[in-house]
Amino acid sequence: MREETCWGTRAKALFPQKRELHSWGIMNRPLCDVQGYGLHAERMGCAMSKVLAVILAGGQGERLSLLSQKRAKPAVPFAGKYRIIDFALSNCVNSAISEVAVLTQYRPHSLHDHIGIGRPWDLDRQQGGVRLLQPYIGRQESDWYKGTADAVYQNLDFILEARYDYVLILAGDHVYRMDYGPMIAFHQQRNADVTLGAVVVPLEEGHRFGILETDAEGRVISFVEKPPEPRGTLGSMGIYVFSRETLTRVLIKDARPAETGGTPTQHDFGRNIIPAMLARSERVYAYPFTGYWQDVGTVQSYWETHMELLGDRPAFDLYDPSWVIHTRSEERPPAHISSRAQIASSLISHGCIIKGQVERSVLSPGVVVEEGAVVRDSIVLFDSVIGAGSVVDRAILDKEVVVGKHCQIGYGDDLTPNKLEPTRLNTGITLIGKRAHLPDNLKVGRNCKIGTDLRPEDFSTDTLASGETVEDRTFAHGWERELARRLPIAP
Repeated sequence: MREETCWGTRAKALFPQKRELHSWGIMNRPLCDVQGYGLHAERMGCAMSKVLAVILAGGQGERLSLLSQKRAKPAVPFAGKYRIIDFALSNCVNSAISEVAVLTQYRPHSLHDHIGIGRPWDLDRQQGGVRLLQPYIGRQESDWYKGTADAVYQNLDFILEARYDYVLILAGDHVYRMDYGPMIAFHQQRNADVTLGAVVVPLEEGHRFGILETDAEGRVISFVEKPPEPRGTLGSMGIYVFSRETLTRVLIKDARPAETGGTPTQHDFGRNIIPAMLARSERVYAYPFTGYWQDVGTVQSYWETHMELLGDRPAFDLYDPSWVIHTRSEERPPAHISSRAQIASSLISHGCIIKGQVERSVLSPGVVVEEGAVVRDSIVLFDSVIGAGSVVDRAILDKEVVVGKHCQIGYGDDLTPNKLEPTRLNTGITLIGKRAHLPDNLKVGRNCKIGTDLRPEDFSTDTLASGETVEDRTFAHGWERELARRLPIAP
């Protein structure tokens, strides 16, 4: 759903608020009145060619457990063929933003390989295009990024050299479709110092977001980053619009507190920059977004968002030709569905071979489901193999996993939380790490965790009870384990 539609009574239902401070007075007006002109004129007025997008893509994403153990969270596969960062990149190019900087840090190799020179997003250009920026040692202000604001601060030289009027700062780990043009226009019209993207979030999930209050005109009057007991449901999307001059000023003030008379900070936009601007009575506004938006930063939200794609009329339409989600895609043959296969309410990517049964599941390219195997309510990533007669139920399998014959993954009704990660694995979802090879006849319960690069001989029993973990911690890297297997043992 595009946010260019007019709001009216529908917006009141989407943003139910009891207090005036929480209400969106502007949301009772049509969008064309709020922004002053139609979409095409809006694009011209916003001058999107003067906007630099900066995508923060260096996060570790610990709440995704095994899925982000070997890759940055924005590089985690999503919806079969995509990576999470594809949505921010596609939103940029579909919004006519032609220069994008991607700031990486934690395990960036997979992300760098995926983005490359930006060709799938038409960002392989001599002027503009995509730039991948990592922290480096070589000048006084350089070091590992200490926070989201520090990541941008360490790349101020690039931002100043680019000479754009506005800087759009984005999180690289959210799933959504958004034209950034109306938000830039909103920022211009209000002469804002900073504009935040805002969306309604469930109250029980509010502790994961920055929670804000606004007046009737959308001006932010309070902001608390990840409060333990949220007072409202209006959450920050992690999207910020600054003029280049304002961004430079607030970042320098945050980075050099001793020189500017401030106090030491965590160098984070949500924890420090926005609250400090509010304390100085600067013009902080919230842009209300009513389209589909999901933070897939936990195992449960990652799984749920996939399952939402499988309905007959999903809230997020991957097939909308007016807003294509671009990605780097390998050349593979078409999916092959055998005469005995059964598939219902699933996404099957190219290169898959289905001989068994697939129900309410998402299969990435190259997945093989052997004869008699059942995959149900699960997410199976690239080039994994489900052996003959095996059942995979409510599980997430990372890349190149091999499930032996006649295994049961996710069996029984015991929902004992995982003993090592009770706050992350407690809803019945079992995780299997990249390149794990499970032995034949293995039974694995709910909320289990099976580490990366394991081999059949690493399993001491044929049953793994709910909440248990199998993880070889002898080696930090899979290649070290494989090398140890190949080398002869010294006498």
